[in-house]
Amino acid sequence: MDLSYGEEYEEFRREVQAFLAESWPPRGDEAQLPQNEQIDRFRERGVEAGYLSRSIPRKYGGSEQEADSSKAAVIGEEFRRAGAPMDLLGGGVSLLVPTLLERGEEWQKEKFIKPTIRGHIRWCQGYSEPGSGSDLASLQTKGELVGDEWLINGQKIWTTGAQFADYCFCLVRTEPEQPKHAGISYLLIDMHQPGVEVRPLKQMTGNSGFNEVFFTDARTPRDWIVGKRGEGWLVSRTTLKHERSGLINVGQATSQLPALVDLARRSTRNGRPAIEDPEIRQKLAEVEGFMLANEYSLRYRATKDIKGQDPGRIQLMAKLIRSDIGQEVAKLGMELIGDDGLLAGGAASEMGRPDGPQDNGAWVTTYMGSLAGAIAAGSSNIQRNIIGERGLGLPRDAAAQRGK
Repeated sequence: MDLSYGEEYEEFRREVQAFLAESWPPRGDEAQLPQNEQIDRFRERGVEAGYLSRSIPRKYGGSEQEADSSKAAVIGEEFRRAGAPMDLLGGGVSLLVPTLLERGEEWQKEKFIKPTIRGHIRWCQGYSEPGSGSDLASLQTKGELVGDEWLINGQKIWTTGAQFADYCFCLVRTEPEQPKHAGISYLLIDMHQPGVEVRPLKQMTGNSGFNEVFFTDARTPRDWIVGKRGEGWLVSRTTLKHERSGLINVGQATSQLPALVDLARRSTRNGRPAIEDPEIRQKLAEVEGFMLANEYSLRYRATKDIKGQDPGRIQLMAKLIRSDIGQEVAKLGMELIGDDGLLAGGAASEMGRPDGPQDNGAWVTTYMGSLAGAIAAGSSNIQRNIIGERGLGLPRDAAAQRGK
């Protein structure tokens, strides 16, 4: 199997390198601008060159490029090598934008997509509730149409970044008389209004990335609904498809490896660099093997998607595999820092994903964050059920059958 990119893509790599050599880091007067302005200008040039926001139509602020997983991988490799800003991450860009492209009204796309991908507005996701996590369709937050506005009452929890968000894409029950999957609508809600209260939840890392959100007679316009009334569950499947997809991480599948190797070089075992220890080298090789297998599986899936072909069972596995690899990386990191992990303080990253040399405190945060990876976007147990039932044709869980 030839896993090289080939001359066509190596020529494309040289084009990307030339663009970066000219555009990043900023020079001259631009280097004196505030960092956020430097990044904003660079991203504008990246879009114009066709390297950023590749899947977004030009009329919504993207570069409207044909899907090509190999080009995307080359761009990711070279941008990371240059330390250049890439596409923004977060729920607005990776979840809401593709949902609007598939399901939204034209005015919604024009109003929300460009400022979202430019980082001018921020979003949070209002899905989980205290009694509705894995069984999301049992949610109880209520939406009542009063005149030309939806009146919203209820509570959401584990809402990432809600304290910073301008808007929320939210599932609410608008047809209480309908079966639970059929009575939900997908609403967009302004977070800066009376009736919206955000309470941060302090995590064991010391950070507050998650929040609980209370809606008390909060309002949103009648047409701020994505899809039809009562069909929010179908729309939410579009969002979750992108949340669970590994395609957005094709170029990042092995990005944590350099940080792990760097840690092995800096750490000691039996008075020598840990990277010289055969057991540590074996574990590093195992982690790299899992990462590479995941990367090429994602490339296979991307190729199938581009050709309009069914990638098969592999599409059901990406989220579970990504969570498992993240935990293996974190466990090895904690093994390498050893007892120093008890002394390490602070948190270098809210998400706990080091992508370069980090101190021990960042690795402690990485380990704690990896535990959440088995819950986010559908727990690992739920993912295994999906793989077994939909991929392997196994009978449904007995408890689920009883509930049905």
